[in-house]
Amino acid sequence: MSVSVFVPTIFVGAFAFSIGFDVGITGFWDKWNKGKQWKDIRDKYQEEA
Repeated sequence: MSVSVFVPTIFVGAFAFSIGFDVGITGFWDKWNKGKQWKDIRDKYQEEA
């Protein structure tokens, strides 16, 4: 495999991994903390303007 293919493949793989990791961790965090986050309890504290 030539260098001209190898380097872009590494960059694309790293980018895809970072997006996938972020989505996975965010989903885990939201599931683990369901009902405790601002987006879950906002209706109790905000009034309609």
